[in-house]
Amino acid sequence: MTKCRSYPVLYSFRRCPYAMRARMIIAYSGVSVEIREVVLKDKPDEMIAASPKGTVPVLIYCNEVGDQTLLEESLDIMQWALALNDPDNIDLSDVGVTIFENVLIKENDSEFKTHLDHYKYADRFPAHDVSYYRSQGEVFLSKLEGLLLNNHYLAGDKMSVVDIAIFPFIRQFAHVDKKWFDGSPYLNLKRWLEGFLESEMFEAVMPKLAQWQPGDEIILFPFE
Repeated sequence: MTKCRSYPVLYSFRRCPYAMRARMIIAYSGVSVEIREVVLKDKPDEMIAASPKGTVPVLIYCNEVGDQTLLEESLDIMQWALALNDPDNIDLSDVGVTIFENVLIKENDSEFKTHLDHYKYADRFPAHDVSYYRSQGEVFLSKLEGLLLNNHYLAGDKMSVVDIAIFPFIRQFAHVDKKWFDGSPYLNLKRWLEGFLESEMFEAVMPKLAQWQPGDEIILFPFE
């Protein structure tokens, strides 16, 4: 049996939207983890040994009986952190909504993520031009705009895990062509996005870290 560490270990990459949303929930929960910044072109052997698929985020922690446990999906990591501490009940359990049941998150992670990748890397997908891929992504933007028409957040007037799960992907879409997005008609979505970009939660998870190397001093996250 592998010996458990003093803190859970989180392999992350600063700009990855999946890793970003996991860090945001961990920061919100206040659960301390050892963070290890990964360079995707030079992934550490320790991470690949634990999670051969080689994607981030990856969390390694000790379960209740002291066995080392691996989480390889951002939503699982988010659920883990919220189960440990969710002071404002942002997982919306009071209204029977979970991160696995929510259709918005599923749509974000499937159809919208595909359109986002095609839009961001349009030169790799020559079947259509960039405006076509952008218009495909706008279907989801329009849906979010409608949800925000009379609410501050996607599930109502209270920030929830739904907002945090989707925010990093909208941020990425907006930055593909910032001039276009700034001039787009999605006024409520832009207000929502700006609120997160200017938030202490986002600022707290975005400091730049050096690539982790074996033997490095432990860096605890959330940062003090």
